[in-house]
Amino acid sequence: MATKTKIVKRVRKPAAQEMDGVFVLKMVLFVILGSLWVKITKDGSSLHIPIPIGLIVGLLFTAHDHFAIDRKIEYAVLVSAALFGFVAPYGLFITL
Repeated sequence: MATKTKIVKRVRKPAAQEMDGVFVLKMVLFVILGSLWVKITKDGSSLHIPIPIGLIVGLLFTAHDHFAIDRKIEYAVLVSAALFGFVAPYGLFITL
């Protein structure tokens, strides 16, 4: 008698795919978040301290994102938004 061997087929689960709307929403949120700066100035002085608070928070979100497709794209969007937010006249301005 010959012994029969069982062939076990492994079924791969498809990778978690994000919908296009979720990806666009994430990019919009990263642009808004990345462009936020806190700019501290001292009245009557030339002291100006810009702090990229939105970039820091965005990097933390990106590093711990469970459904990240490509973090390089998210990092690029955050840095581009931070550079735009630095020269744009919006954000939180604190005058001491």
